[in-house]
Amino acid sequence: MTVPHNPDAKTYRNKLREMLPQLKDQYNVKYIGLFGSYIRGEQTPESDLDILVEFSKTPTLLQFIDLENHLSDNLGIKVDLVMKDSLKPNIGKHILSEVRTV
Repeated sequence: MTVPHNPDAKTYRNKLREMLPQLKDQYNVKYIGLFGSYIRGEQTPESDLDILVEFSKTPTLLQFIDLENHLSDNLGIKVDLVMKDSLKPNIGKHILSEVRTV
């Protein structure tokens, strides 16, 4: 799937859905969802893509960075990757209330 010039959250969710089998195998991704400006429809050309992720096996820092870079490269947008189990209580409630599962 080629990502269009002006993609929206649905486009990125579909692309991530296609990538999910590889992400599970290569990076031990158990859950992935989108949140932030793209979900709210408030994105600008400068926006990054906020992705919430949960792993079946905790990655090393290098594996985490590798996944973030892999997603950025394949989606064609800077990705801000957040681990679900590292959410702080206050911001975590906000993120979990708007996250859309892939």
